Amino acid sequence: MDESKPIFIQVAEQIEGRILDGTYPEETQVPSTNEFAAYMRINPATAGKGLNRLVDTGVLYKRRGIGMFVATGARATLTATRREAFGDQYVIPLLHEAARLGIDPEELIAMIGQRAAVAGQA
Repeated sequence: MDESKPIFIQVAEQIEGRILDGTYPEETQVPSTNEFAAYMRINPATAGKGLNRLVDTGVLYKRRGIGMFVATGARATLTATRREAFGDQYVIPLLHEAARLGIDPEELIAMIGQRAAVAGQA
């Protein structure tokens, strides 16, 4: 558990991660509130709050009496949202720091390419 974030947010992020990595494909059922609570050793109300957050954003939907399922298009929605957040959280600060160091965009792109090659990402 990450002490810096509320637990229900961590529950939602864990489910989002599993949707993105294909563990929970679209139109498949996710574990119940009680299953998440038992697995994570948290209060079922907290687990439910995390699941309901994803229902509110359209990532999950409820089938009355059956459970919660991954919505069609959830992976694309999450990918778009995470890409936008990635730009805000990492790219913009990177550009600001590069500017402070006198690194122009072309040089920064070259640095990223070099590091990606070394890391096996190219």
